[in-house]
Amino acid sequence: MASRKEPDFECPVCGETVPGGSKSCPECGACEKSGWKDAAYLDGLSLPGEPEEFDYNRFLEEEFGNGPKLRGTGRMWWWVAVVLLVVTVWFFFR
Repeated sequence: MASRKEPDFECPVCGETVPGGSKSCPECGACEKSGWKDAAYLDGLSLPGEPEEFDYNRFLEEEFGNGPKLRGTGRMWWWVAVVLLVVTVWFFFR
């Protein structure tokens, strides 16, 4: 009596060919618990709806704001730099 061999299939995780009857993918190690089940095929995959047009100026505003704001120690270091510049200029041109 001939044994029935299961057909090879493509791993849904990495796309490599998995020999029929295998318990896990020889390339990535995925198994039925981690990604072969139909319910787990797109699990955790976040697909957006309609793509919106990319607004570069809005992106810059959201990421970086209106520019650096000098507060506290930042303002102090700005004044230290100004004083050092004045002292350096005075030292070389007196």
